[in-house]
Amino acid sequence: MTENSRSNGDAERGSRNRHDSVEWTDPDTFARALERAETRPKGNTFETFAEGDVVEHDPGLRLTRWGNERWTSQTLNHDPAYWRTDAARARGFDEPPIHPDYLTAATLGITVEELSERGGYFLGRTNLRFPGTPVYPDTELRVESEVVSTATSSSRPEYGIVTWRTRGIDAETDEPLCTYERTNMIPRREPVETAGNGATNADGTGSSGTAETTPDDDLPTDLIVPEGGFFEDFLEALEAASGGDTAVAYRHERGRTQDDVTVAALPLATLNTAGQHYNADVMAETPSGDVVTYGDVTRSIALGHARSDERTWREVGFDDESFHDFVTPGDTVYAFTRVLEVEDDASDGRAGTVRFQHVAFNQHEEPVYSGTRTAEIRKRAP
Repeated sequence: MTENSRSNGDAERGSRNRHDSVEWTDPDTFARALERAETRPKGNTFETFAEGDVVEHDPGLRLTRWGNERWTSQTLNHDPAYWRTDAARARGFDEPPIHPDYLTAATLGITVEELSERGGYFLGRTNLRFPGTPVYPDTELRVESEVVSTATSSSRPEYGIVTWRTRGIDAETDEPLCTYERTNMIPRREPVETAGNGATNADGTGSSGTAETTPDDDLPTDLIVPEGGFFEDFLEALEAASGGDTAVAYRHERGRTQDDVTVAALPLATLNTAGQHYNADVMAETPSGDVVTYGDVTRSIALGHARSDERTWREVGFDDESFHDFVTPGDTVYAFTRVLEVEDDASDGRAGTVRFQHVAFNQHEEPVYSGTRTAEIRKRAP
């Protein structure tokens, strides 16, 4: 070893020893260290995404019976076909399958780290479909997203707008299990100059802005409730409402107050890494002032309330889903349903198809989610 190399080595060891002697956990010393340290950010900025790019999300997730039953029980989705073998077989399943709400939440949750963890406003989701055969426990879920479009935000120059088409896929068979398109605002590395001066009533936690209020005198004079939950009940209610200033619309009795399970545990179980669901320290300085419920939990709770008043056979798909405001611990999620149309046709002769509009609202009667849903509803036995 040369004298020069020996000197360099001694200098490096001296530097290491000098730093090792620092009391890093002394509060004042540690505070100064934090001031000098840069945070390694998670997630991607708007500039990362280009139209046509495909993102293979890693890791995937094994859909378990335990995860399925925890999701459905905590969101009040108590359809016995997803719990009991006899009810599942009567519906045409081999065994209790994975609930579509849990499948949807898991598919989106896996994408968060690479698509939207950096923050941004959830502007909506549409074309949510379940194209494959029933999904059963122990299916290994693989997820990929394609960038459909990117655009500049005219109202918020620090953000861009990205739309992805996401597919949840059976990792063993490559069969698509769940597909949808969602649109988010995503932070830019650098703001851009824009001519827009609009405002978006978004909170950074999944809001898409408040819809325009419809004047009361534009509402139907009468809102009627179906007599029951079978397909024929929805058909008869719509027939009774036709030709008059009447609509088929009603609210559901149940509510679900948000707690640690719905706010933090359920999204974390789907690998949703967005800190707004579990990092109260960071969220204290945001408009919500607290951690917020994962949008797909809010949605699933509202749908659970609605399904409890109908004889659901199978889910077909969802469109035009929006999240209007944040939901925080202690808030209670209720649901309101409007029946849009019926069709005496379905994948099974024992059911017909109904299209609904569902609105989730909080204890202050403020909308927090809305979307249209198409479902097959069981007919009365002949």
